[in-house]
Order: sequence, then C-alpha cells, then structure tokens
Amino acid sequence: MRFDLTLIQPWINPSSRVLDLGCGDGTLLKTLKQEKQVFGVGLEIDADNISKALRNGVNVIEHDLNTGLSNFQDRSFDMVVMTLALQTLRYPHLVIDEMLRVGRECIVTFPNFGHWRNRWHLSSKGRMPVSKFLPYNWYDTPNIHFCTVRDFEKLCEEKQIKICNRLVVSGDHPLNPIARTMPNLFGVTAIYHISR
Repeated sequence: MRFDLTLIQPWINPSSRVLDLGCGDGTLLKTLKQEKQVFGVGLEIDADNISKALRNGVNVIEHDLNTGLSNFQDRSFDMVVMTLALQTLRYPHLVIDEMLRVGRECIVTFPNFGHWRNRWHLSSKGRMPVSKFLPYNWYDTPNIHFCTVRDFEKLCEEKQIKICNRLVVSGDHPLNPIARTMPNLFGVTAIYHISR
C-alpha cells in the first residue's frame, strides 16, 4: 500500500461510511473494509482502475471529479478521501467544497510542489522537475495545478475550513523532524484532515 494511505487510516473510524475520490485500484477501501469494517464507495475515471477495484471487491462508480458530486446528498458520508488527485483537477477548490458538503470530515493528500528539490531543479536547470514522485514531463503530466503546503493552508483559511490534523511526509519517511518544522520546504507529500 502507498505510504500516504497507511498514514490516513487512523483518522478513519471503524464502521464509518467512506467515499474515496479517485480510488484507483481500490486498495484503500479494500483495506478499510477488512480492517475497520467500513462501508466504502469509490469514484474513478480510469477503466483499468475500475476493473481492478471491482476485482478487489470495492463498490466503484465511474465518475469524473471535475463534474462535481451532485449525485450525493449532504452529509451522506462520514469521511470523504481524495489522495494525490487535487493537483489534477480543473477546479480543486470547488471539489473541496463538494467534499465538505458530502462528508462530515475529509482527507486530502497532494504532492507539495514547494519542496526544495523542485525549487532547486527549476532554478538551476530552468526546466520542470521530473522525479520518482512526479514522474512526468511538462507536456504529458496530469498535474495542472501546482499546489504547495502554504497554498493549501491559505485556501483553508479563506474558506474557513478547519484543519483537524496535518502530516507532511519527506519521501517514504514519516514525520521527519525537519519536514515538520519547515513543511513547505521539506515536505514531499502533504496530508490534511479537514472539516467545516
């Protein structure tokens, strides 16, 4: 399981209703169903991932997150999760509004484009960085909004969104003390637990 997915599990209560936006192959929901007896629904746009999620026993619906979540009623889920998809959306701020309407609480993870390696690569080479965590060229990347930790926290402040918990991961290592102290500079992946 991807590292950020293991870190968010303690924030999800047993027997809760979970909506996973961009659920991929359904690994998170499958694990939560087995370990925490959650009722889970995944939304996914990629046909291969939908097939994998179904094979994993996950309830999955083909859905483009850019169209919103109007098919779901207010507060119909206890937790809405969106991992590593925020940067791929046309209007991420509107999807976050929808997440907070549909769910009592939400978890959002995203790559921190303010990481020092990205900054160094841009300033020294004058080109967009390509790395293990961002393995795309500028012309074929699904990432269309480059968000930093500071950008996300400013959005939360503007929208009066409560940040319940925050973890910033440096690579595959949890809670690096330097990343905790200077998350915008040393965090590779940002993980937020938010609510209204």
